[in-house]
Amino acid sequence: MKKFLLFLGLLFCSLHFSASAQTTTIKVFDTVLYFDGYANRVDTPLPPPGVIRHRNDLYARKLSTQELQSIGNTLTMNITIKAACDNYDRIGNVNIAFVPKGDTTYSPDSVSRIEIGRYITPFMNKNVSPKQVPYTYTMDNVAYLLRDAALNAEYDIWVELELFGVPYAANTQVAGCAGRNDVFYGSLDFVTSGPTGSQNNNVLIPIAFKESFNNYNANATDTVGKTTRTFTFDVPQNLTDASFFLITSNHGANSGGEEYIRRNHYVYYDGSLIHTYKPGRTSCEPFRQYNTQGNGIYGSSPKSDATWQSFSNWCPGDKIDIRVLNLGPVTAGTHKFMITVPAATFAGGQGNFPLSLYFQGKTSGMLSTKDAQITKSSFSVYPNPAQGAVIVEQKGNLSIKGIRVYDALGRNVLTQTQVNQPKFSFVTTDYASGLYLIHIETKEGTVIEKLQVIK
Repeated sequence: MKKFLLFLGLLFCSLHFSASAQTTTIKVFDTVLYFDGYANRVDTPLPPPGVIRHRNDLYARKLSTQELQSIGNTLTMNITIKAACDNYDRIGNVNIAFVPKGDTTYSPDSVSRIEIGRYITPFMNKNVSPKQVPYTYTMDNVAYLLRDAALNAEYDIWVELELFGVPYAANTQVAGCAGRNDVFYGSLDFVTSGPTGSQNNNVLIPIAFKESFNNYNANATDTVGKTTRTFTFDVPQNLTDASFFLITSNHGANSGGEEYIRRNHYVYYDGSLIHTYKPGRTSCEPFRQYNTQGNGIYGSSPKSDATWQSFSNWCPGDKIDIRVLNLGPVTAGTHKFMITVPAATFAGGQGNFPLSLYFQGKTSGMLSTKDAQITKSSFSVYPNPAQGAVIVEQKGNLSIKGIRVYDALGRNVLTQTQVNQPKFSFVTTDYASGLYLIHIETKEGTVIEKLQVIK
């Protein structure tokens, strides 16, 4: 695993872009076609101009100078995965690769990369609508990295869209897929707004990129028999604010596998416990609509919240959380990150918790990390699904300051900046049926995301 220090600045994106008065959309990938991940690389048809097909499951494109200069201080990433001839749930991710300046291509394993988003495809039959699924991420912190003057002087910034799929089941189960080796189509846009311009007060330390994490492989744990990983890293100078950005997801579909058992995860920084989490949504029902291929996860009828929580670590058709762990000011020197899942068993020596982690901080000012994760919170959003009205209600110590609602394409369809009351409602008659993301900004300075279905 490589580690390197980057002194950086603001946002990221790629390909042709269109701009309005306040918002710029950069189309990084436009329906690129993925092929059998186990097969030799497909060279025909060629990928779109400017796009490299590293493997059948990995595409990359360099962000142009013009695109990088168009980035403001907000960044939303929209991914759309369209069904071809893979009808199973698969894992995909988005990476930023730091490539030596001027290189026209690169070997992915030979350059430093950070994973900025992870997602799981639904079980999709390409002949049944909806035939595609959207994923939306808000990650303003990445904007700082893409706008950094020193980073852009030394490296070209490439964006990777990765999705591993195989067509074997669909070859016999999906009409029109016999003999085919294409599996999915993928698109990725960056949407940005706000003041542009380079920055030079950021520090980035890539720590782990999709590292194996389990208890049976000596290279995936500190101690065989225990699910614990420790990473040591050096911070070059004092920082006024810093955060870890952590992505993990639990896999192992064998009998008794870790994919189906929710476990407490404990995160330590320099020996102190700073975060505890248990993966999994309250319910996977909001994603049922995208699972158009019959499967044993969703079954034929809706499940209760308790049922989903009894076995589901993630939902086919959903994104995986980016867990933002704010540290506040950090002093220069050597530091340690440790994560442990004491109850994990990895039955039969199978399963894995692929782990990505990077550290980002500011030499002056604060690091904006709002909206970067879906956080369990003391808010209630109901009814779900909703028809007529949606109610957002305070249930704990946090207070509602503002509300923003985004549709499945990442478009802001509602903004209420000053709520100042424990309950807020909005009518749904003006909104199309589908999945929405509700951002709840609190007076305490945090932002909570809630998924909402509108009928």
